[in-house]
Amino acid sequence: MKIKPFSVVFPDKKLLESPDELAANAKFTFQKNLNKGLYQHHPRNAFYIYQIEFGGRKHIGLVALNDVEDFFDGKVRQHEHTLNEKEKQQMNLILQWKAVLKPVLLTYRDVPEITEWLQEYTRHHHAIFSARFDSGTQLHKVWQVPNNNDIEVLQALFRKHLQRVYIADGHHRTTTMAILHEERNKHPELDLDHLFCAFFSDLQLEILDYNRAVEALEKYSPLQFMAKLSKVFDIEVLVSEGKPRQQHELSLYLCKQWFRLRWKSELLASYSAEPFIFDASLLNDLVLRDILDISDVRSDSRINYIDGSKGLRGVEKVCKSGNKKVGFVLYPVNFDGLVQVADSGGSLPPKSTYFAPRLKSGILVQSLKK
Repeated sequence: MKIKPFSVVFPDKKLLESPDELAANAKFTFQKNLNKGLYQHHPRNAFYIYQIEFGGRKHIGLVALNDVEDFFDGKVRQHEHTLNEKEKQQMNLILQWKAVLKPVLLTYRDVPEITEWLQEYTRHHHAIFSARFDSGTQLHKVWQVPNNNDIEVLQALFRKHLQRVYIADGHHRTTTMAILHEERNKHPELDLDHLFCAFFSDLQLEILDYNRAVEALEKYSPLQFMAKLSKVFDIEVLVSEGKPRQQHELSLYLCKQWFRLRWKSELLASYSAEPFIFDASLLNDLVLRDILDISDVRSDSRINYIDGSKGLRGVEKVCKSGNKKVGFVLYPVNFDGLVQVADSGGSLPPKSTYFAPRLKSGILVQSLKK
């Protein structure tokens, strides 16, 4: 990987009243906050170590620029299809801000030498920025790596060990920058040759489930819907709430009751020739499409997606907000499965993975002005 140091823009901690509010509204308030002097520009090129303390763990990674050509060369690999409309929206915002407000989150198989270097550096240097987010449950800290010798060591480690990385969060930001790179002659005042990236190894991230609340009881009574599901699932009533324990097992929340669903064995056998069998794909095809007539899972308003950080309570909350909704909880996709799909040039179904923890918008900003 061709990583490069850069000059960062970040908020002045002394002027930062609410980190949560800044991150949540960065998309709408960045320009205003920049004009107000909330952001400061660190003129020296450097790498940045980003650490998130959450859930009793310290998750550590490196923020740097990466050559866009690595994306075209297949070294930055995607596992989701992107939408042209979202790319247009991203492009308009990036050109309006002349900046990128959040790094693309990239993951890779852990390289102990890189992880140990980052951890050792934080033990002997002071963080330049720290703030608590999510009502104090997460502590985000940033260290600057400005020394040329340290920069060269990290560049050598990345060249030696990382032949490819995988997009964990930021597919549309990546493809949008790729499009802008190809149109860079239209914007000669901007640096459109680099991706703004945060590199976190697979051991520094968790892949959580991505769940669905679906408006199913508008069309069917609860009994009718269960009868439909029984044609594709073996169904078990749960005494108490519970997440799926393995692949091809789901949990269903319906009428304040939890159920365990297992795809029927003969149904799975009929898919045995497929290279990948993902529960989200089966759910999309056999339940959402065939039973509920939902053909476009990306845009249909009858579906709510709930990331796994919200837990089962998050699914229950969305279902209770509309009496016609039922919840489906899926088993998380593992890193090996993601790698196999990305390396084969395939794609996961929409909203299949949720990586945690994540960097916040508007905390480390890449200015595109040359």
